[in-house]
Amino acid sequence: MNTHTNDPAAVLQLRVIVEADDFDAAVAFYRDALGLPEQAAFEGDGNARVSILDAGRATLEISNPAQKRMIDEVETGERQGPGIRLAFEVSDARGVTTRLEAAGASIIGEPRETPWKSLNSRLDAPAGLQITVFQELESVPERTQRAGFGTADSR
Repeated sequence: MNTHTNDPAAVLQLRVIVEADDFDAAVAFYRDALGLPEQAAFEGDGNARVSILDAGRATLEISNPAQKRMIDEVETGERQGPGIRLAFEVSDARGVTTRLEAAGASIIGEPRETPWKSLNSRLDAPAGLQITVFQELESVPERTQRAGFGTADSR
């Protein structure tokens, strides 16, 4: 896997852009309740506003339909609608889930241990997003030693 940042073709950042009808409520939820620090903010003509929040390391998870159904089932007990879901790794999934519910999110799936050894909850959050809050319960090296896990390079 090429992770050289001096490669001119390398992607340096993944940024997910969402439109929020209630901009202030969405910023308060993701910045203040979830704890994503504001990296930059801009205002423009016609009351145009944007807040860029730092979510740490980003990954793009590509799942086939069977995997999406399985994750929906594990996290919520039922199939969820199509679309993009954001997942945030945290160190205290139960505490963050409680805090986000108090800040206006609706819990779809309470925190539960998954077959892949993480503690996940699913919430409906501001800006029309469904989010997963997850806490890893074992390290990546431990996980990749179990059957069914690994990377394309390790298969």
